[in-house]
Amino acid sequence: MSDPYAALGLTRAATDKEIRSAYRKLAKDYHPDHNPDNKSAEEKFKAVSAAYNILGDKEKRARFDNGEIDADGNERAPFGGGHGGQPGGGFSGFGGGEFSQEDLGSFFDMFGGGFGGAAGNGRRRSTRGADRSYSLQVSFEDAVLGGTQRVTLPEAGTIEVRIPPGIEDGQTLRLAGKGGPGRRATKDGEAGPNGDALITVQVAPSTIYTRDGRNLRSELAVNFRTAILGGKITVPTPKGPVTMKVPPHSDAGTTLRLGGRGIAEHGGQKAGDLYVRLRIEIGKVDPALEAFLVKQEAGATPQEA
Repeated sequence: MSDPYAALGLTRAATDKEIRSAYRKLAKDYHPDHNPDNKSAEEKFKAVSAAYNILGDKEKRARFDNGEIDADGNERAPFGGGHGGQPGGGFSGFGGGEFSQEDLGSFFDMFGGGFGGAAGNGRRRSTRGADRSYSLQVSFEDAVLGGTQRVTLPEAGTIEVRIPPGIEDGQTLRLAGKGGPGRRATKDGEAGPNGDALITVQVAPSTIYTRDGRNLRSELAVNFRTAILGGKITVPTPKGPVTMKVPPHSDAGTTLRLGGRGIAEHGGQKAGDLYVRLRIEIGKVDPALEAFLVKQEAGATPQEA
């Protein structure tokens, strides 16, 4: 990735809010769930996620803007340039190959120098490990109530990932120290800190609920008798079924509220509500009711023109 700002369609003057807004919009537009079997959208989704990995972190953004790391979060090579003869310095073509940052550090060690990526005594500095990006699909219920999932990461093994209540599709969880290993300054020296694991969450859609901020909405069928006379019905919620009362003379589209049955309380935010919209289904017709309606229809007097 050449420029994370360009990947998000922004300039370097963009605010943190503009960065978050651009990321959320593009991540939603290019999300694999919305673009099945679309390789182009998949690549754009990866590029947008990688860009937000840099610009969504204030420290990384500052280091990128200062030229300390590249667009992939890797330490830049000495002389302020990239690998392989990029403008501004760097080496290319020494015996037909390219120098990595580690190669150059060793090169300066030969002369006891210390320049750019090397310490003053000729040793390379220890460096922080690279961040790793992953994706994780969670159920709609876990996104509402919170939960944990066991995942296996190549460099961190099997760990439990905590899913906070209210997480949204496309948001990223940061697992500190679960990314690439830090590099040691010397063989016996102290290693730099590990990078982080950045996990982009994909929330599976629900066949029952839709999300409205911290509230949920659903639709439930009631029979003709309950709509007219009122009565109790069982309503499914993410926490389990509950019983609620339908008032008499409830028309189709009547919406009832179940307090606290939406997004679970978290981080000082109170729990959301569940709004249930009634849908009337006739079901099996009572013969007595049908006879009554026929009698009423027959006795009706049409209006004169």
